[in-house]
Amino acid sequence: MAELIYNEQGRLLFTEEMKEEYTILVPQMLPIHFSFIVKIFNNHGYKMKLLTSTGRRIVDEGLRNVHNDTCYPALLVIGQMIDALKSGEYDLNKTALMITQTGGGCRASNYINLLRKALKNNNMVHVPVISLNLSNLEKNPGFSLTLPLLYELVTAICYGDLLMWTGNQVRPYENNPGDTDRLIDKWMDRIIKTGFKFNAFSDNASKIIKDFENIPYTPSQKVKVGIVGEIYIKYAPLGNNELEKFLNSEGAEVIVPGLLDFILFMCDHHIVDTQIYHIAYKKYIGSAALKKFLLVMQNKIIRAFDGSRFRAPAHFEETKKNASAYVSPANKMGEGWLLTAEMIELIGSGVKNIVCAQPFGCLPNHIVGKGMIRKIRTVYPDANIVAIDYDPGATRVNQENRIKLMLSTARSDLK
Repeated sequence: MAELIYNEQGRLLFTEEMKEEYTILVPQMLPIHFSFIVKIFNNHGYKMKLLTSTGRRIVDEGLRNVHNDTCYPALLVIGQMIDALKSGEYDLNKTALMITQTGGGCRASNYINLLRKALKNNNMVHVPVISLNLSNLEKNPGFSLTLPLLYELVTAICYGDLLMWTGNQVRPYENNPGDTDRLIDKWMDRIIKTGFKFNAFSDNASKIIKDFENIPYTPSQKVKVGIVGEIYIKYAPLGNNELEKFLNSEGAEVIVPGLLDFILFMCDHHIVDTQIYHIAYKKYIGSAALKKFLLVMQNKIIRAFDGSRFRAPAHFEETKKNASAYVSPANKMGEGWLLTAEMIELIGSGVKNIVCAQPFGCLPNHIVGKGMIRKIRTVYPDANIVAIDYDPGATRVNQENRIKLMLSTARSDLK
């Protein structure tokens, strides 16, 4: 058993010895992306496992361990982790947890402290918690983000966006149900086996799109529905009660903006901070360099769609520019201006039906999401936007009934 070592502030460290022995549990958010990410970390000497558990017991575990004024995503993530530790599946003397920290002003920087409090309440203080962040918030001797690792993670996110974006444009029209998901699984296996090489991305991207074009399909008019909102609730099936699956069952084509846009947004607001407030020049240099690389990767994705029948994702800078008339680029709490920008970008591309997923306790996203709907409808009167609240007391039936009303209007407009 690894020796428990604490830093000067009394925080339990994840040591190099633990890296060899410990299983690191990671909460689920994006099934494709996170499967890639876990594989990359395992290739670099870690032992990670992605948590895929679902069910009401996770909500109940979260309610037992997190104050009910805390936002719904925090409740779910912490509930899923504590539920896993209590399952008996893991040796708690050789198990660690990993959670992201964005460094922003919202709960995304405070999850980790809420999680440690929950561990203390359950007599699990010997379970170390690793912070995954790019802001030097916490460091551990047994965990580091090297440059080669970061290159692979970015490439994996681009593969995830590409498969998600293309798959969503094929699934509603496929002649043989399941063809799209089988092709996604096939490409996931191939990418995992061959590795996440930066230089191979453009060639693989073209092959992926060509394979999706070869799936037998029947062209037809479908209601197109965009999904925006707080990042966890927007993407995680656990958080949004399998929203994408429900919309597909209703015969809709789902459009979900990629994760790469959110990472670009995180880099961009560090740059804006320096431009407006003349602070954090070191962070500005690092963020500007990372943003430049991310834009190169986004351009690779967009170019891969040239000549295909599929819609390409929007350029990040265009999305940002389109939002400038609605909200300041200095608005960065939660999803900040990006949430508003995604709604405007969807409407501008012809996707006028939008589900805005709003979790309880996330005030910034209620402002830039639900709070901007009236303004957007003033400019785009035919925008069909519904804000859906997600919290421990909200029933799936009520959420789906409200979405069905939106779809009813969408179908009438389509006719």
